Amino acid sequence: MNITEILAEEFKIRRNQVEDTVKLIDEGNTIPFIARYRKEATGGLSDTILRDMEERLTYLRNLEERKEEVIRLIDEQGKLTEELKNQIREATILRRVEDLYKPFKKKKATRASKAREKGLEPLADIISAQGSENPAEAAKAFTDEVTGEERGVADSEAAIAGACDIIAEKISDDAETVEAVRNRTLEKGSIVTEAADPEEKTVYDMYYEYSEPVSKIPDHRILAINRGEKEKKLKVKVTVDSEAMEELIGKSVITDEKSTWTEILRATVEDAYKRLLAPSVEREIRNMLTERAEASAVKVFAKNTEKLLMVPPVRGARIISIDPGYRTGCKVAVLDETGRLRAYTTVFPTEPRKDIRGTEVTLKKLVEKYDINTIVIGNGTASRETEEVVAEFIRKMGGGIRYTIVNEAGASVYSASKLAAEEYPDLDVTVRGAMSLGRRLQDPLAELVKIPTKSIGVGQYQHDINQTLLEGALDNVVEDCVNRVGVDLNTASPSLLSHVAGINMGIARNIVAYREENGPYHNRKELKKVPKLGEKTFGQCAGFMRIAGGDNPLDNTAVHPESYGIAGDMLERLGYSGAELNSEAALTDIDDRIWERYGEEKKPARRGKGLAALAELSADKPERNMKKAVEKLAADLDAGVPTVADIIEEMKKPGRDPREDAPPVVFRNDVRSFDDLEVGMELEGTVRNVVDFGAFVDIGVKNDGLVHISELSRKYVKHPMDVVSVGDTVKVRIIKIDREKQKIGLTMKL
Repeated sequence: MNITEILAEEFKIRRNQVEDTVKLIDEGNTIPFIARYRKEATGGLSDTILRDMEERLTYLRNLEERKEEVIRLIDEQGKLTEELKNQIREATILRRVEDLYKPFKKKKATRASKAREKGLEPLADIISAQGSENPAEAAKAFTDEVTGEERGVADSEAAIAGACDIIAEKISDDAETVEAVRNRTLEKGSIVTEAADPEEKTVYDMYYEYSEPVSKIPDHRILAINRGEKEKKLKVKVTVDSEAMEELIGKSVITDEKSTWTEILRATVEDAYKRLLAPSVEREIRNMLTERAEASAVKVFAKNTEKLLMVPPVRGARIISIDPGYRTGCKVAVLDETGRLRAYTTVFPTEPRKDIRGTEVTLKKLVEKYDINTIVIGNGTASRETEEVVAEFIRKMGGGIRYTIVNEAGASVYSASKLAAEEYPDLDVTVRGAMSLGRRLQDPLAELVKIPTKSIGVGQYQHDINQTLLEGALDNVVEDCVNRVGVDLNTASPSLLSHVAGINMGIARNIVAYREENGPYHNRKELKKVPKLGEKTFGQCAGFMRIAGGDNPLDNTAVHPESYGIAGDMLERLGYSGAELNSEAALTDIDDRIWERYGEEKKPARRGKGLAALAELSADKPERNMKKAVEKLAADLDAGVPTVADIIEEMKKPGRDPREDAPPVVFRNDVRSFDDLEVGMELEGTVRNVVDFGAFVDIGVKNDGLVHISELSRKYVKHPMDVVSVGDTVKVRIIKIDREKQKIGLTMKL
C-alpha cells in the first residue's frame, strides 16, 4: 500500500504536496506553522486539511503496522499462506485486517474448541464435504473410535453436534461471510428501541416503541438512544430478516442441495448466525454507528467552538459584569477597558430579597464612578429576572449604557480551578466567575482558553462521547484560533501563550516570568533568552507573537522573522523610505507601487462579435493582473509567491485582527417577556448553538428558540452549519410556543 498515493487521491492534491507535507510533519513542525509559513511546500493547504491529513496519515501508518503484526502472528502458527498474506497486505481498512485474522486469534474455551479436543474435526470435514454417505452411518463409523465416557462423546448424535459446532465457528470466522452479513445488516437492518419500563415517563418517550433503518438513522438520534440505554430507560437491538440472512450464508456453505448432509448443514448455518454472527455483528454495528455519531458530534462541537472563540473582542468596553443568583445574590465585578478589576460587590435584585431599589443605587454609583458603558449578564440561574432589572435601570438612566447576555458555561469551572487560584489568589471564586463573564466580552479568545473547552457548552451530548477524541479535536481548534489571531507578547497570559505553536505551559510561564523580571519585550529575538525556549521552538512560535511599538515594526505582524530579509528587500525595491520602513503605519499604496514596477495590463474579455464588440472592447479599461505582478516580484526577490503575497497583505494592515470579519456582538437596551411572545412575531436574534437537527437562537427571553433544520431555509439543508454559525445575527419568525414547557419554535423562512 502506497500511503503517498492514497493521500494524494483522497485529498485530491499532487503527490509532491503530500510528500513535502508528510516530511514537514515528521520533522516535528506544528500544523499552524506549516499552514502559515510553509505554503510553498504544501501548496497552500489550510490548517483544517492539514489536520485531516495528519490524522489519516497516522491511521494508514498504524494500519500498516497492524498488517505486519498480524502476518507475523499467523506465520508463527505455521498457517500463513501466500494468498492470505496478499489479502492482508491489500486491505485498506483495519476492520478487513481483523476479519482476516479472526480465525487465527486465540479464543477462550468455546463449544467448537471442546469439540476439537474430543477429536471431532475430521468428522466436521466429512460433513462440510457433503459426501453421499448416510449421515448416521458415517457418524457411527467415525464415532466408534472417539466415543466413550473418557472422551466425552456419548454417541453419534453427540459427535455430529460437536462437529457442527466446529463448522458453525468456521462460518462465523470466515472473513467473506462476516463482511457479507455486516453489509446486509447495514443495508437492511433496523435499530429497534423499547421502554425498559413502559409506565415510567421520561425524556425518551418517543423511543418507547421506535424503529428506524440502520442506513438512515441520523447521528443525534444514535447518541440520544445510547444515552437512554446507558441510563437504563431504553432497551436497544439491531434487527434484520434472519431467514434471508441464513439463506445468504447458506449459499457459500451448502454446495449440494441434494446432499444427505443438507438439513444438518442448514441447522448449522442457523446456529452459526443466531448464536455467533448476529450478536457479534450487532455489537460491531452499534459501535460503528456510535463512532460515526461521535465523530460527527465532535466536528459540530469543534466548529461551534471555533466560531465562539473567533467572536470579535469589544474594544473600549468599561464593564459591570453580573453573575446572577437567587439566595446568595448577584455577584458584580467592575472592569476597565483592559480587563483590570476595579471593584466588586453583591446585589440582591432577585428573590428572596428582591432589593431592586438597592440594586439600582449600587449600579448607579458604579456607573458614575467608573464611567461604565456596558453591562454584561450571565445566562444562567436568575438571568431573566436580573435582565429585567438591568433593562429598567438603563431606561431610568436615560441611555448611554448597553447590555448583553453572555454564555456562562464553564465560568464556575474556571473560577474554582487551580489556574484561577494562581491568577487571583486573593479573590473569592464568585468574584472570579463574574470577572470571567465580563472578560469574555472584552476578548473571548483570551478568556475562553482558560476553560476546559468541552465545558463551553456549544455542542450536543458532549459528556456522552469519546472524551479523548473530543478533547483532542477541541485542543486543535483552540490552537488554530490562537495562532490565526496571534498573541500580544507583552500582555498575554500563560494560558493563552500555551496554545501558541510549539509552546507548552512550562515555556509559557517562563515567557511571562521573563517579562515580569525584565520588563516588556522589545523584539522577538528576546524570546531566545527565555529558559527552555530553543531555536526549534522559536522557529515554530515567533511568527505568532506580536509586539506593538517594538524595535521592528514587522514584529507586530504575522511576517515570520525568517522572512524579514525578503520583506525589507521588497519594500526597498518598491521605493519606501527609511521612515516608512520603520513605521507600523499601513502601506495602503503598496499595490499601486507593485503595479508600477511589475504590472502588465490585462486585456478585457471580448463579450460579443462584430463592430459592436470592437467598440465595447475599446471602451473598456484594462484590468490589473495583480497575480502576475506579484509572481514577477517574487521571482525578482527569489522568494516563494505565497510568502510574498502574505507579506504584502500584512503590510496593508499591520496588526490586523482577523476576528474583525466575524459578526459583531449584539447589544440590547430593553428586555422582552415570554408572555409578550406571539406566534407570527418576527424578531432578530443571535445563534447560540448549532446541532445536527437545527440551531438555537437567543431572541431576548430566558430560553433560546429552536429553528429546526427543516425551517432554516426554503432550500434543502444537509446540515445546519451549511446555513448558520454560532454568533450569527439572524431574523426569525415564531411558529410555535409551548408556554408550559417554555419552548419556542422558530423559522428562518421569512
